[in-house]
Amino acid sequence: MIAPPLSLYIHIPWCVQKCPYCDFNSHGMKQAIPEKEYVQHLLADLEFDAKQVQDRQVNTIFIGGGTPSLLSADALSTLLTGVKQRVNLAPDAEITLEANPGTVESQKFSDFSHAGVNRISIGVQSFQPEKLLALGRIHNDSQALNAAQFARNAGLNSFNLDLMHGLPNQSIEDALSDLQTAILQRPPHLSWYQLTIEPNTQFHSKPPTLPDDDILWDIQEQGQVLLDAAGYKQYEISAYSLPGQQCQHNLNYWRFGDYLGIGCGAHSKISDPATGKITRTEKVKHPRGYMDLSKDYAYKSWQVPPEDIPFEFFMNRLRLLEACPKQDYEMLTGQPLSKALQQNLQIALHKGLISETQDAWQLTLLGKRYLNTLLETLV
Repeated sequence: MIAPPLSLYIHIPWCVQKCPYCDFNSHGMKQAIPEKEYVQHLLADLEFDAKQVQDRQVNTIFIGGGTPSLLSADALSTLLTGVKQRVNLAPDAEITLEANPGTVESQKFSDFSHAGVNRISIGVQSFQPEKLLALGRIHNDSQALNAAQFARNAGLNSFNLDLMHGLPNQSIEDALSDLQTAILQRPPHLSWYQLTIEPNTQFHSKPPTLPDDDILWDIQEQGQVLLDAAGYKQYEISAYSLPGQQCQHNLNYWRFGDYLGIGCGAHSKISDPATGKITRTEKVKHPRGYMDLSKDYAYKSWQVPPEDIPFEFFMNRLRLLEACPKQDYEMLTGQPLSKALQQNLQIALHKGLISETQDAWQLTLLGKRYLNTLLETLV
């Protein structure tokens, strides 16, 4: 086993209001965000965790939520300055901040850039007022368009638009119109993914009427044509980019890289080449409980059972359309390929879900469509 590339995830748990489809660890604001207090806890959390990785270089930072763009530029600057003091951050590190179009204006994006952010991910979801209302979003279509313009003018290295399809009562025409509007904004990166109904959400208790499977497939196929024609290449199940604009943070996740996670409910994955063990950690979820701590912010920590590691590797790695070098499996899991797994890979190969060369495996178009079936085959 080798020590894989390392990233840092920072969780900001607050948002203006909870969206009915959201199953993330987010909390609607009841009062002003205690941002100064929370930033200090984030840095204390990082200081404790940094001992696990010693001087390993951190290549990417992703500040997610919740709605991180609710933070002031001053709080964000204090946070990123503190991060640089506690970890070995790469000079060219990709630093992404998630933003809600309803919480930003031109100056704020510029201030975020000066604070050290070089990539913004904007949660648009749709450009159609009735769909935004159905999704419980706080912004309107004009604010979504303005946010894209602000990001383009903020001096960032890149920006992403988050867009959903398969929305309540959405037609093929509605979905493709949203996608065409997004493409016209010319973001370097597009996340385009299907709405799914998750447990413990408002949509789960009161399910909306969603498009049927045939419509969903037509949306995906016709949308793919639009994206290809506009120069956007799919590199992950729900991610598309212009050449050279892939999200490096997410690539590290899918390539089975390591990451520290700080903040409410954040997760970490750290590999130990000396022992071959992989440790996962989950932080205390609720903001008040998290900020009542002073040293170890972990809710639980566990070593991944060796028998679970192969599935975890392929569950992540096969979301990417790029070839997976066979040597990566042993280097990143610390395990040789078992006979059972070799047999299951052969079954997947015969089903046409993956292709194989002497040096690599790769997801096929059929495997992309039936990814869950592929993963079940490998269990």
